[in-house]
Amino acid sequence: MKRVLSGVLASVLALAATSAMAQSKPPLKLGGILDMSGLYADITGPGSELAAKMAAEDFGGEVLGRKIEIVVADHLNKADLAANIARDMFDNQGVEMIFDVAASATALAAGEIAKARNKIIMFSGPGSIRLSNEACGPYTVHYVFDTFAQANVTGLAAVKSGLDTWFFLTADYAFGQDLERDTTNVVLKSGGKVLGSVRHPLNTSDFSSFLLQAQASKAKVIGLANAGGDTINAIKQGAEFGITKGGQKMSPLLAFVTDIDSVGLETAQGLLLAEAFYWDLNDDTRAFSKRFMERIKRVPTSAQAGVYSSVLHYLQAVKAAGTTDPAAVMKLMKDTPINDMFAKNGRIREDGRMVHDMYLFEVKKPSESKGRWDDYKLLATVPGSEAFQPIEASRCPLVKK
Repeated sequence: MKRVLSGVLASVLALAATSAMAQSKPPLKLGGILDMSGLYADITGPGSELAAKMAAEDFGGEVLGRKIEIVVADHLNKADLAANIARDMFDNQGVEMIFDVAASATALAAGEIAKARNKIIMFSGPGSIRLSNEACGPYTVHYVFDTFAQANVTGLAAVKSGLDTWFFLTADYAFGQDLERDTTNVVLKSGGKVLGSVRHPLNTSDFSSFLLQAQASKAKVIGLANAGGDTINAIKQGAEFGITKGGQKMSPLLAFVTDIDSVGLETAQGLLLAEAFYWDLNDDTRAFSKRFMERIKRVPTSAQAGVYSSVLHYLQAVKAAGTTDPAAVMKLMKDTPINDMFAKNGRIREDGRMVHDMYLFEVKKPSESKGRWDDYKLLATVPGSEAFQPIEASRCPLVKK
């Protein structure tokens, strides 16, 4: 009996020691650099934080014996602040991977810190194509959309339908400039003309002078090369100016379902837009979105859905690699197809671009909608190989030519 009790006690002590060792391992920290309070807060912000936490929970809450911890910070849409946050996360907080980063200027700044630290950074909210071109890095992933795909899917469809003269309202920073340039290329290549453009400050409240210039151009399409609150304000004020009633069409070159909800179907109906994800596409998107809505009372944007997918893909690679070493994890992420509610057979190319299908939608009329968030009609599914910049055209130094 003494020997039996001794054996049981030894087993208990061994299990306790193993448990203590697991608990003594530092948490695996993943950091989100987000717009928590500004014009992109609905697109990323608290929703991106929730999406990352849902991915960690669905994965099981730990990996390699380490508890997964999500930490976030608000970059206030300031590039220098985003760089400082990234530096602090990597150097002082022990963060292994940064996700989202919410806007292009802030993403470009944080991306440089990640490259200097040889750390993985996965972008969902920003759109500048520079992130997988001149600013690419060995551990950089551009996950959801970019200016090339947005321009390619929206601009090509518009010109093909006869909307062949354009004027741009452009947010005066990296994302807006890239979006205008990429859409201009698509319009010209398709046989259309660009009649002019005007730059507006980020997060402006008064679009009147810019809209008057666009109206005076007589262009068939006023392309909105902006996002978030700027897109919402431009569409609303454009309606007040009677732009669409006068025969011109406004085309948001990057819009999210939250933007359409803010504008309202009465004003937004008929808009053509490209998206990487829509909550009501299929059973998988609806199931994820239902769980998301139960916790935050709104449907996920494509950026937030991309955060969930990218964090889950990262954690799966960490588990398969048996390490958080960036080189080992990145190799597995690039070698492994992405199949989840966000993407089917998605893949990360050597330039860091995650290639997946894109969708062209038309905003429904109020009479066609069954209720709040029922905003889109699917017009076309564009394969990733056609939507995104071909690898042969990449300006990323990592691409072998």
